[in-house]
Parts: sequence; C-alpha cells; structure tokens
Amino acid sequence: MIFILSYKDVKNDPAIRAYIQRADESLLALGYTEHSFAHVSKVAEGVKYILETLGYDERQIEVACIAAYMHDIGNLVNRVEHSQSGAIMAFRILDRMGMDAEELATVIAAIGNHDEGTGVPVNPIAAALILADKSDVRRSRVRNRDVSTFDIHDRVNFSVTDTELKIDDAHKNITLSITIDTKYSSVMDYFEIFLNRMVLCRKAAEMLGLSFKLIINGQQLL
Repeated sequence: MIFILSYKDVKNDPAIRAYIQRADESLLALGYTEHSFAHVSKVAEGVKYILETLGYDERQIEVACIAAYMHDIGNLVNRVEHSQSGAIMAFRILDRMGMDAEELATVIAAIGNHDEGTGVPVNPIAAALILADKSDVRRSRVRNRDVSTFDIHDRVNFSVTDTELKIDDAHKNITLSITIDTKYSSVMDYFEIFLNRMVLCRKAAEMLGLSFKLIINGQQLL
C-alpha cells in the first residue's frame, strides 16, 4: 500500500508546528510582522482557492497546501534567503514523512521560489503560492501596537482595512483589491515596499494563464 501524505498530516506534525512557531519568534525578535499559523493557514487557503478555481485536481491542491503551510519555516535559520533554507528543511522533513519524490520535488521548488528576491514561478503550485503569499497584507499581522514607532512595513500593513484576491468568471484575470486607510500610510508607501512583490505576482499570474491586476482604493494601478 502506497502512503499518501496529506495536508492534515503536515498540519498535525509536532515538528513542523515547532519550526513554524520558532521561525515566527525569530521574526518577532527582528521586528517583522506575523508569519505564524494565521499567515501560513491563510496562504494555504489562498492557494486552494486559486487552483480550485482554475480546475486543478484534488491532489495537486493538497500538495500546494502543504507547500503553503511550510513556506516560511526557513525564517528559523535566517530571514536572508529564507526560501532556500526553508526548501532544504522541508525536503528533510517531508522525505522523513514518506512523501512521494515527484510531489516532494514540486513542494521544494515552490518553497524555494516564493520570495521576491530570488523567486521565479517555476510551476503552477509555485505561482499560486507567490500570489497567495504576497496578497496577505492586513492590519492583524502588525504586532507593534505603538503607532508612533511604526516602520514602513508596520504602517502599510496596519493601513490595510480590506483585501480580496479574486479570479474573474472567464478565468482571464486575477485581481488583488486593497483598501488602504491613508491616515496611516500612503499608496506610495505600499509601492515602496511591495513593487517587487507585485512584479513577481504578475509573472506568477502569467504562469497560470492569467493577467494580474492591482486595485487600491478603487483605482486600478496595475
């Protein structure tokens, strides 16, 4: 009987949960926004939405959710090149858990290519991961509650009151709609830290046969 590793298996694995938690603790010490279970679960939901909508099969979606849940564990090693270190960590963990080699290769490629510094949407799962990860901008990710000490990342995330990532009915466009409270941040602030991420999202959308659009406060900017 062939063992099929499930998303549930990964979510319930104590070692994986420990790595996610400790990676987030490292980012907290460095002053970064939340990258813990709320973030990785939301990214997994986003990946599932994208691939389900585009008609990918159930197993591909399961594999994508595994990649999404584990995509940030490399922050445990260092924030710099965390996608590559995370891919190596994920290989060791998932190989130990008995994941099929072909599926494992897809997960490793997706995790290793999700960051805008070096990432490329090398396959559809990597593309979905990029889009779901980069669209998770929200006030609840900000851990610093002293507005007077916000850096630009805190300001931008805290200013976002609503986000929606949506594929149109014709499956031609994927649109990220964001509402920003300009009391805390300007639209220019958003572009200052997210421009490279949005460029990567456009490439990821193209891998999936879509056009990427960005709407902020009702105005289409990309």
